Amino acid sequence: MYKIEKENLEALFRKIAESQDLILPIKKAGQTNFGLWNEGEEADLETLKTVKSGKDAFFPQSETLYTCVRDGKKLTVEPEELRSRPFVVFGMKACDVKGVAVLDKVFLADPVDTFYAARRDHGTIVALACHEPEESCFCKVFGTDAADPEADADVKGIADVAAWMVEGSLYWKALTEKGEALTEAVKELLIPADDDQVKVDAEKEAIRAIVEKLPYTHLSLEGWDGNATDEKFNSPVWETLYKPCLACGTCTFVCPTCQCYDIKDYDTGHGVKRYRCWDSCMYSDFTMMAHGNNRTSQMQRFRQRFMHKLVYFPANNDGMYSCVGCGRCVEKCPSSLNIVKVIKAFEKHGGEK
Repeated sequence: MYKIEKENLEALFRKIAESQDLILPIKKAGQTNFGLWNEGEEADLETLKTVKSGKDAFFPQSETLYTCVRDGKKLTVEPEELRSRPFVVFGMKACDVKGVAVLDKVFLADPVDTFYAARRDHGTIVALACHEPEESCFCKVFGTDAADPEADADVKGIADVAAWMVEGSLYWKALTEKGEALTEAVKELLIPADDDQVKVDAEKEAIRAIVEKLPYTHLSLEGWDGNATDEKFNSPVWETLYKPCLACGTCTFVCPTCQCYDIKDYDTGHGVKRYRCWDSCMYSDFTMMAHGNNRTSQMQRFRQRFMHKLVYFPANNDGMYSCVGCGRCVEKCPSSLNIVKVIKAFEKHGGEK
């Protein structure tokens, strides 16, 4: 294990950025989001949660797939080059790291998404423990440990470096071969800190103590699993629960695990670009086809979102839920509808059929 003083972090960022792209939480206009770090950017490792997760680094909000160029009667298709430049995503919390594990289940399953796979191959994740989890957090419900990104069996090998901010120092522990390589690249700035393990262990215990006191930590998932399709799908609870939903899609755009996208063509005036962009199952035109849409009401779309997180995904992925308990939907939904409210509503009605 190594450490680096907080005041030297900019030198660390500069060193990493010499040889690869560095993506980390950057504060702009009062908002903190993951972005490409350049000299002069205001890095913000103090904010617990970025508005969106670091998901964009591996699954961008919009990306070109290929371009069609017309020259007279000749039509040329030019595929977009796959990611080949290495990059580091620095400061992902344990919940967002688990979000990558969920995305891996989707995009690395056959048929493999080559765009996503190239980014995963060339990306290194530095996970940062949550110094002080907030009331909206409920990561423990889904097996995530805010104090240690390698403690969850579902995320083994996802984070390449684990880091903790303790008493003005960033403690650094390589977890994978990628993590070892990054450590070697910045080693001149790091100080050996094996003797400080007791400080890191104390930080972990302090974080876990906070988590235990949070209001949603002991939320029960009883009755939610891959075998609950009929019981939950046919419940009348949905009919009253969905009504405040505005279908704005905010919950899907801040979610670290939502993976729905649309593919569209754009006429540039001298050719056509085919691109994909994030989409939301909460929209009335989601998966719209010539014959219409198979989910014709907002209740059906609302139900689909939460059934996927809590039933369909675990049914197809060895019991793994596709919610990580980050709490972003709890904070951002303008109607105060979120997965916590859904789980509590069914608990209150005893999973009424």
